[in-house]
Amino acid sequence: MAASEGLAIGALARRTGLAVSAIRYYEAQGLISPWRNAGGQRRYQRADIRRLSFVMIAQQFGLTLPEIRRVLSGLPGNRTPTPQDWKAISVQLRAHLDQRIDTLKRLRDNLDGCIGCGCLSLPKCALYNPDDRAKSHGSGPRYLMGDAPEG
Repeated sequence: MAASEGLAIGALARRTGLAVSAIRYYEAQGLISPWRNAGGQRRYQRADIRRLSFVMIAQQFGLTLPEIRRVLSGLPGNRTPTPQDWKAISVQLRAHLDQRIDTLKRLRDNLDGCIGCGCLSLPKCALYNPDDRAKSHGSGPRYLMGDAPEG
């Protein structure tokens, strides 16, 4: 297949390890933008392999699809991203990862007080229910039952 013909969706699925349905979903979410050949078949750029790989990695970092779409919108649509393009993205993600690391450290450091809580309304829960504010809504796992935490 000539590079100008692009990749068929099956070839993209084999290269990324994603199901065809997942690729179509990511397309619907605006994360990749294939074109159609004369026969109406989707064709993808080789750069979409990296874009989809980035999507999978970014999801593991905890980014949502709208966040991922925002980050990817900074990449050029008419050429393959350069190492400098990817470096600029990594700088953007660093703050997000640092914040996530801080949150996970706080959770780890307070985990002994949360294990077995179940209701998230122990009087000394510093993470989800400081000063047992949830008890004003009744008994049980108030936040899991749909009550919004008070800000």
